[in-house]
Amino acid sequence: MDFSRAWKTILDIVNGIIAGLPNFVLALILFGIFYVIARRVRQFVIYMTERRQRARHLGVILGKLSQGAVITIGLLVTLTILFPSFNPGDLIQLLGIGSVAIGFAFHDLFQNFLAGILLLLTGPFQIGDQIVVDAYEGTVEDIEVRATTIKTYDARRIVIPNADLFTHSVVVNTAFQRRRLQYEVGIGYGEDIDEAKDIILKAVNSVDGVLRDPPAEAFVVALAESSVVIRVYWWTTMPQHISMLRLQDKVLTVLKNRLLESGVDLPLPAQLVYYQKQASNGQHDTLLEEVTEISK
Repeated sequence: MDFSRAWKTILDIVNGIIAGLPNFVLALILFGIFYVIARRVRQFVIYMTERRQRARHLGVILGKLSQGAVITIGLLVTLTILFPSFNPGDLIQLLGIGSVAIGFAFHDLFQNFLAGILLLLTGPFQIGDQIVVDAYEGTVEDIEVRATTIKTYDARRIVIPNADLFTHSVVVNTAFQRRRLQYEVGIGYGEDIDEAKDIILKAVNSVDGVLRDPPAEAFVVALAESSVVIRVYWWTTMPQHISMLRLQDKVLTVLKNRLLESGVDLPLPAQLVYYQKQASNGQHDTLLEEVTEISK
C-alpha cells in the first residue's frame, strides 16, 4: 500500500502548524493582554460608578458590559492574526443581522434590561425607599436589571418588571426627609372657628414627632350639611409608613380628647327624613323626624 500521499498530507499539516505557531503565540499573548485590560477596565468602571452614582448594581452591570466590549475587540484582533483572510466587517455585519432577529425574539427582556439600566442611572428611588406603583406599595428590596423587588407592609414580595416602573408613575414616599400629613375635623356651626383652630393647633403641636418648622396649619375647607370642616396639616421627619401611622394615631387621639375637654361640639352626620302617616279619618299627616347616622 502506498502511504506517501497520506504522509505528504500529514507533513503539510505539520508544516502549516509550525509556520503558524508564531502567529498563534502572538495572538495568544495579545488576547491575554486584552483580557487583563478588560478586567482593569471593569474594576475602574465599578469604582467610578460607585463613587459618583453610589449604585452597586449599576457599577457591576456597566463593568461587565465594558469588560465584554474590550474582550470582543481583543477576540477580533486575535482572529485577524490567526486567519489573515478573516474580515471583522463580515462578522459584524452577520452579527448585526442576527441581532435584529434576536431583538424581536427577546423584545420584553431587552426592554426590561434597558429600563433597568436607566433606572439605575437616574436613581429615582434607592433600596430601602418606600414606593407606590399602581396597586402595590412597599419597601424596595432590590433593583436588578430585569425587575425590581418590593416588600409590602403585610410581608409579601412583589416583583415588578423595570419597564413598568420606567413607563408608569411611581410615588416615592421616602424621597425627602420631611413629609406632611393631613386630617379633616368637623365642628358644629355654633362653635367659634378661631377658638377651635387654636385648640386644634395646640393639640397637634403637643405631640412628639410633629415639627414646629414648618408649623402646623388649620384651614376651613368646607361647610358641610352638619358641620364646619377644618383640615389640619402637620409635618414630620418620620416618612416611613409605620412611623406615620403611629404618629397619626397619637395626633388624632390627642386632638379628639382636647376638643371634647374644651366642650367643642363634634356633630355626627345627620339627615332630615320626611314621611307620611295615614290617620284614622283617612287623611295623611306629614311628620318630620331627625335621624342621626353614625359613619363607619
